[in-house]
Amino acid sequence: MEYIYNTKMVCARQISFELDDNGIVSNVSFYGGCNGNLKAISKLVDGMTVEQIEEKLKGNTCGMKPTSCADQFCIAIREAYNRQSKE
Repeated sequence: MEYIYNTKMVCARQISFELDDNGIVSNVSFYGGCNGNLKAISKLVDGMTVEQIEEKLKGNTCGMKPTSCADQFCIAIREAYNRQSKE
């Protein structure tokens, strides 16, 4: 299923991704933010599970901000996974 997440406190405005029934993430796109870095993250996480991505990226910060685009992505995929699990 495709999800769209509106980020908070980061340069990227939005993240879209697909999450399958097994918790595998694919087709990640960030809108706004550091283009090259976010394209790299999108490629690196393709085919990983929510848990694997959280293990690597959750809690990452950017400068003085309490979050980052990568951390916001973890929040997005966890919300989507939890929502999907309830359906």
